[in-house]
Amino acid sequence: MIALRAGDWRATLAPGLGGSVLSLDWRGQPVFRPTPDGATDILETACFPLVPYANRIADGRFVFEGSSVHLPVRDRFAPHAIHGEGWLQSWTVERQSADTVAMTLDWAGDPDGWPWPWFARQSVSLSSEGLRIGISVTNTGQDAMPAGLGLHPYFHRYPDSRLTLPAEAVWMTDARQIPERLAPAAELVDWSNGLDLTDAPFVDHAYAGWSGEAFLNGGGRRVTLTADAAARWSQVYMPIDADFCCVEPVTHRPDAHNAPPVEDHGLIGLEPGRTLSLTIMIGAVSSS
Repeated sequence: MIALRAGDWRATLAPGLGGSVLSLDWRGQPVFRPTPDGATDILETACFPLVPYANRIADGRFVFEGSSVHLPVRDRFAPHAIHGEGWLQSWTVERQSADTVAMTLDWAGDPDGWPWPWFARQSVSLSSEGLRIGISVTNTGQDAMPAGLGLHPYFHRYPDSRLTLPAEAVWMTDARQIPERLAPAAELVDWSNGLDLTDAPFVDHAYAGWSGEAFLNGGGRRVTLTADAAARWSQVYMPIDADFCCVEPVTHRPDAHNAPPVEDHGLIGLEPGRTLSLTIMIGAVSSS
């Protein structure tokens, strides 16, 4: 475990557990849902990287530039592939200091899974302003590959938590949780003017036309999430009565690999030697 500190901020990380963040605290109180002591399941961590794609690929199958790809499917998410490969690998620490750690992951390509090789770098740093995470993926192969990025933070949820997330539309899903049509945000939940989480239904949907900002009020503070222009979608995961809520900045919508070619779905064809990057910032101020 690696511990970082700067000003009122503290964080712990586990590069060997999917390059994950285990905790993020501000003034002694959790901003992210803390990871249980001794946890080995990355889904119990506080935040993890999504690379080289985010969210679901229907049935783990797609075609890219004429080549059919069939990805391994894990039982708990069957029948879909989900979240990429980076969260399931051990990352290597490239450098670290009291307030920063940089991690890398070199994927050689897997003929029985994601066939393209790539190299990812994740930098996690604290300052007096908060947490900054930058993640990138570089195509190290000889052919173009589909590429996307995301981050999956689990924000700590207080009894009075209220989420504000300006977005224009939401991808409504079918019974298998695969997007089937784009609808006005209000058809599910419009977070633009804020909503108490106790009033929210179950949500596991991608919001399009996202402003790149989200605000979570509760517990006597206001937490701000800001993402750069690469993240035009935000996946909101809001289980009923959970002790967390997820606002996931992503560069493409779920199952973009199977979207119509004319759709603005966000997934890119990353040419050899080229890099895709995403940066987010999380800050906090007292609201009481």
